[in-house]
Amino acid sequence: MSAIDFSDPTTIALLIDALTAAGVSGLEISWPGGQLRIVVATGEEARINVSSTAQPVSAAQPVVVKAPMAGHFCSGSSSRSVAADRLPRSVSAADILGFLRVGPILLPLCAGRAGILTRQLAEPDALVGFGDPLFEVEPQS
Repeated sequence: MSAIDFSDPTTIALLIDALTAAGVSGLEISWPGGQLRIVVATGEEARINVSSTAQPVSAAQPVVVKAPMAGHFCSGSSSRSVAADRLPRSVSAADILGFLRVGPILLPLCAGRAGILTRQLAEPDALVGFGDPLFEVEPQS
């Protein structure tokens, strides 16, 4: 699963439609590289503001893998070996670290970058919100 591109007009349009249908008046999403703010105004119009504040990440700082939405955190699959759950361990950008359960759906949580998985920050089956920290990955030099 790839990361959600909040600068994509199609993604923004889907968010606006979902907010309008749910009767929500606005949404703000922040991430290390930017911010998206949608305000659904009266008259069926929505104001959108997308800003980017990309900053270089220091090689010494761990990268925090955060929850992309609210759900129940699942640390992994029962089909994985016990050795795969030992920390620290090497991971690639595409490695699945765990899952987010939203109703009957399991969303895979990818590392996002190659490095050393050093910590799991959320307890198994914990209810997590958007942006809650789940894992720490130390980038490879």
